[in-house]
Amino acid sequence: MAAEAAKVSRKEFVSDQDVRWCPGCGDYSILANVQRVMPDLGVPRENVVFVSGIGCSSRFPYYMNTYGFHTIHGRAPAFATGIKACRPELSVWIVTGDGDGLSIGGNHLLHTIRRNVDTQILLFNNKIYGLTKGQYSPTSNLGIRTKSTPQGSIDHPIDPIGFALGCGATFVARTIDVDAKHMQEVLTRAHEHKGTAFVEILQNCPVFNDGVWDELQDRKTRADASLVLEQGQPLVFGSPGSLRGIVLENGIPSVIELGDDEDPASRGVMVHDERAPSASYAGVLATLQRPDFPLPVGVFRAVEKPTYEAMLQAQVDRAIAERGRGDLQALLNSGDTWQI
Repeated sequence: MAAEAAKVSRKEFVSDQDVRWCPGCGDYSILANVQRVMPDLGVPRENVVFVSGIGCSSRFPYYMNTYGFHTIHGRAPAFATGIKACRPELSVWIVTGDGDGLSIGGNHLLHTIRRNVDTQILLFNNKIYGLTKGQYSPTSNLGIRTKSTPQGSIDHPIDPIGFALGCGATFVARTIDVDAKHMQEVLTRAHEHKGTAFVEILQNCPVFNDGVWDELQDRKTRADASLVLEQGQPLVFGSPGSLRGIVLENGIPSVIELGDDEDPASRGVMVHDERAPSASYAGVLATLQRPDFPLPVGVFRAVEKPTYEAMLQAQVDRAIAERGRGDLQALLNSGDTWQI
């Protein structure tokens, strides 16, 4: 099956539906990169399912030539859990947004992550409600003026990465819509992971929150505004002549200046370890926010633990071994019955 799937091209994953997002929307890039990655994953189209909730991002299943479910607001993780529990051999992808996933869907997202259901969660973060015309979302910046916060938002925003780590996610990553190569690498890593893979994708909304990620999208500022996470490499960012590193003292991160030829290790610069047993290290990375720090992109954490569907199947197998397969009709007619 893998050999057969390897022959499939990107076109095979493109549906016949007209893509209807606003011109310039970052969702176009995300869709194109997911479609580019799919043929290389070795999974036949009939074994791939995309599940979404409500929002601009949730149009996604229509544009993928795979199985898909456009479900209800915030409940995509619940539907995906049911699909994976019944059909563990399927590749199940959840597509959600910062509003759909972290507002009405926050509770469902939490439980999918903590159960470690083997799914890929793609959370598009544009820090705004796009489909319903520009209200502030759970990730919107403090003080932002929108149609629902004309005097400025007084809500402290949720950090999606910190949220996922707090829920016990075994794979947590961040990428950005304009960096195709990086996004494809992260998507491939997410698929290879056994368990819940949570990927935040920074995505621009040109209509209601244009430029929210300008620092990270612009090649002139990207080196100073972002910190690329690579396993076993020091946390260094910037350009030659203005290199800096992240150090940790008494649990508090700070930025130090580095010379171009200086060994980061000699200055105590942290070395990235996505496999650290404790989530505390990744939690420190999640606190690095603009403008005081560069924003980390890449894989924050990648560890292994049993998946929900594997443990569920083990319970079913034990029950069958101990009690037999059972008889549904006998169960329905057991005990007191009556006719109307």
